Amino acid sequence: MNEQIYTNYRLQLPEQEILGTLVVRDRLIADIQPGVVAIGQNGGGDYLLPGLIELHTDNLECCVSPRPGVRWSVEAAAAYHDRATISAGITTVCDAIAVGSVNSYSLRLTHFAAMIDAICHGQVAGDFVAEHRLHLRCELSYDQAYYVAAQYADCPLLSLISLMDHAPGDRQFVRTDKFEKYYVGKYGVAADRISTLTQIWQQEHHHHASVNRTAIAQLAQLKGITLASHDDTTVSHIQQAVQDKVAIAEFPTTLVAAKAAKSSGLQVLVGAPNLVLEGSQSGNVAAKQLVEQGLVDIISSDYAPQSLLHAIFLISRYLNQPIYKVMRLATSNPAQAIHLEHDRGSLAIGKRADLIAVRDRSVPQLTAVICRGNRVA
Repeated sequence: MNEQIYTNYRLQLPEQEILGTLVVRDRLIADIQPGVVAIGQNGGGDYLLPGLIELHTDNLECCVSPRPGVRWSVEAAAAYHDRATISAGITTVCDAIAVGSVNSYSLRLTHFAAMIDAICHGQVAGDFVAEHRLHLRCELSYDQAYYVAAQYADCPLLSLISLMDHAPGDRQFVRTDKFEKYYVGKYGVAADRISTLTQIWQQEHHHHASVNRTAIAQLAQLKGITLASHDDTTVSHIQQAVQDKVAIAEFPTTLVAAKAAKSSGLQVLVGAPNLVLEGSQSGNVAAKQLVEQGLVDIISSDYAPQSLLHAIFLISRYLNQPIYKVMRLATSNPAQAIHLEHDRGSLAIGKRADLIAVRDRSVPQLTAVICRGNRVA
């Protein structure tokens, strides 16, 4: 029998905080009691939270291409990404693999299959520390988007599909100048080529987006895969999402869209970097504003894994709410969204011993990460 005892921790239980002791036995939480005992790992009053659950991170893509034109091997990038997520306290991660682009140089056109294969192989082979799952981000303007989604629809790691539309003139890029600035800056698209790319993308959107959206939404419903919409901007976008049986509204770009999503029963997901930086890099609604109005259900680290834990503590201060309430945005709520709440996402007897120890500082200090009872960081 393998047993570990964690005592003198501020245990963040689903409905309360207690200073107490948590026992792990054979990789599961076996007991939780108030009070401090004389044996075991003494936490000195630090917080003990469930491991964080991430639904949407582009960090693998960042590891493959940390600069425009630079390409690491996908296998090495997957290993780097795994360590980055674990060192941020993320024990379950849905790797967001974007499928499709009209930019012929984009990883989202040239490398998505290799990234998916690297995640699937690494997870099955036991190469990773965190548990990795798949989130397919389907670019609706891409003519092959549905066929790629259908190819992976029966993959046991596929937990989430999102409907993504980055066509200039809509959603995140209502202003085409914002689209041009973003693609020149982030992806190194030549300035003299950007107007051509804009025209091509708009044409491809006209031909493929509506058909792909309907087909992918039906596929997700048939396979029982959670579906998300991306960058909703208007009430009509939310109405379309409801029609498509979307469960999560990812990164709504306006207050109007976030309110409509919440009132329609969708879970609203916002980016932790937006919270840490106190604003959107694209000029969209500030996540803090949505948090303060009670419109947020899930937070995601997006492109910066370390921002997820930081955001929990920032929200706690903004709202003057205890950590055990705020942490739901990155633990039990995302677990429920992808149907994993039965075995993770909260400190409860019988659940996986995925735990993080945190010291409260101006920036929270992660002092230990435990995955299935084994300390890994």
